[in-house]
Amino acid sequence: MKLPIYLDYASTTPVDTSVYKKMLCYLKYSGIFGNPASKSHIYGWQAENAVEKSRRSIANLICADTREIIFTSGATESNNLAIKGIACLNKEKKIHIISGKTEHYSVLDTCYALQSKGIELSLLKPQKNGIILPQQLKKELRKNTVLVSLMHVNNETGIIQDIELFGKICRSSGILFHVDATQSIGKIAIDLRKIPVDLMSFNAHKIYGPKGIGVLFIRRRPPIYLKAQMHGGGQENSFRPGTLPVHQIVGMGEACRLIQKKMHEENKKIEKLRKILINGIQEKNKIIFNGDQENNVPHILNISFPGIDSRLILSSLKDLAISTGSACTSGDFHESHVLQSMGVSRLLSSNSIRISLGRFNSEEEIRFAVNHINNIIPNLN
Repeated sequence: MKLPIYLDYASTTPVDTSVYKKMLCYLKYSGIFGNPASKSHIYGWQAENAVEKSRRSIANLICADTREIIFTSGATESNNLAIKGIACLNKEKKIHIISGKTEHYSVLDTCYALQSKGIELSLLKPQKNGIILPQQLKKELRKNTVLVSLMHVNNETGIIQDIELFGKICRSSGILFHVDATQSIGKIAIDLRKIPVDLMSFNAHKIYGPKGIGVLFIRRRPPIYLKAQMHGGGQENSFRPGTLPVHQIVGMGEACRLIQKKMHEENKKIEKLRKILINGIQEKNKIIFNGDQENNVPHILNISFPGIDSRLILSSLKDLAISTGSACTSGDFHESHVLQSMGVSRLLSSNSIRISLGRFNSEEEIRFAVNHINNIIPNLN
């Protein structure tokens, strides 16, 4: 069976061959399979060394201290640990948390769960271009605000938020700042020595590493305190107990090493592919861009074909693996909460698709995608 061209890198990425080969060495008996918590023999020492080497590669990617890297099962757990960890530490107080309406549901649902328990919650509505302005954040700050959680790059639109400015606002007000950087890691250079972020979440499977492993950066200076959400061991400074999955950690470390080396080169390539894609589609179709086209990453393109239902688009473009900017739950179609928050009409939102590019896309594939779209879409009106 011929597989469609993969254009859904914002959803997940294939594991890089180098990552895959590295991971295999940490699974079998002839490799390094030990428990890094086993301190009494060489199997444990080797595993621990592998974990710390990978931790160093991950820390280097964001210019952090290795002691600030806490391993989790992924960005969803990292987001939960960051937000709930801060909230639970202040559970005796009537606290206030600020987030954004266009956040990933792993942040939004966590905030809603805390709100149901009495925590005050404010959600910032972006401008029509998807950008949240600094004055919007300043306006919502209260005396009892303890945490602001805003994503760096939106997973549906690719819009970049100014986390450095947001961080400065929070730091000057004595408020903790958490960032979901799942879609920005490996696409934008991040230097946490300069950006005042206190907590940052990301994972491996968006940067050509394995699924099931992620990180929560917790700043040491000034020190950040939060309450663990799991119990049962002292691993990861007691923030996240459980036996460390060495093969996954090694995979994430290698993925971070590679992406740091290739980021500039890959971004240039993907910018070129995006231009070919947009210019080609625009020749024969009327499209509307969802989100600011200047302040975004080139990897994610969210567009609407006015008057054409996105479900029909997806079912018709069978040779392309793309996604809709909307969520489908239990067979019911719902407009994207991201586009809705940006003021995109329900009708136009239902005409939107997301195309996301990545490392293994070629110019030949993108030109094929353009021809396929141009042959199919005009006949759907």
